[in-house]
Amino acid sequence: MANKKGKGKGPGSNAIALNKKARFEYHINETFEAGLVLAGWEVKSLRAGKAQLTDTYILVKNGEAWLLGSHITPLNTASTHEVADPTRTRKLLLHRKEIARIFSRTQDKGHTCVPLKLYWKGSKVKCELALVTGKKLHDKRATEKDRDWQRQKGRILREHNKT
Repeated sequence: MANKKGKGKGPGSNAIALNKKARFEYHINETFEAGLVLAGWEVKSLRAGKAQLTDTYILVKNGEAWLLGSHITPLNTASTHEVADPTRTRKLLLHRKEIARIFSRTQDKGHTCVPLKLYWKGSKVKCELALVTGKKLHDKRATEKDRDWQRQKGRILREHNKT
């Protein structure tokens, strides 16, 4: 059964790379879906699952959005005639209104824009972006406490269902 939502990185999932750290570090205010301008070798590497989104952020410059800090590891068989730069800046494809909204919100103090995940939508690679605000230490503790409780609740239910 295929995973339609793309939540995990399982065999039926359409997710390529997740930024789990972003959900822990930030409060997510608003999300956007953006296309990604990629080279051929990058698409082949993404099909092999060789992407990483940790410490990645979005920069809006001259009316264009750019993905900085993402790492796509080149396959040694993919590109022989082209020099592959795994950390190159990649252009994001968004509507002008979305770019303007992201730019205006990131100018506010404490707001930033980070990618949450890379995923397949048909044959296209999409990037889910989020406008976020940083969490305080007590918010992070509450998130961790809630996650531990959910894990413990799942264990209790599994044990109860076995008997």
